[in-house]
Amino acid sequence: MNPNAFALLLLLAAVLLFWWAGRQQRRLGLPSGRLLYEDSGAQQQLQDVLLAEDLGLLGRPDYLVQAKEGLVPVEVKSGRTPQRPFETHILQLAAYCALVQRNYNQRPPYGIIRYPERSFNVPFTAELEARLLAVLGEMHAALAAGVEQHRSHSMAARCRACGYRDVCLEQL
Repeated sequence: MNPNAFALLLLLAAVLLFWWAGRQQRRLGLPSGRLLYEDSGAQQQLQDVLLAEDLGLLGRPDYLVQAKEGLVPVEVKSGRTPQRPFETHILQLAAYCALVQRNYNQRPPYGIIRYPERSFNVPFTAELEARLLAVLGEMHAALAAGVEQHRSHSMAARCRACGYRDVCLEQL
């Protein structure tokens, strides 16, 4: 093959790959920017969890995007799309924002909760961080006091999808 034709073919392939990646990013509701990692599906490129020892917290969002505004964690939910994000999902996203801030020394301006039909941008405000810290404080106090914790079992579908179902003594 002619070297010029081969170079043109490689250039065309690169353009198509960039176009496809941008299309996938928009389809997933991700902000434009560089995808630093994805922890969903088959990719699972992040080896280590994010850790915040001062909060007694660890985890990893489904996606982390380096957007022009800063680092943005994205959490993808597969259940029904609500009119507004569930409080538990907001607090989970706030936890990811706190983890990103401590591990990358950058405060995320916001995070995204992606439901099947809609995405919600959730600003990582001082008020949201205070709510997160209050909930974490209550959780740590309950653990320290030895208070027995029970999982919510009001939704059978949620119970079936729970990662602790195999060892849970309270499963539906």
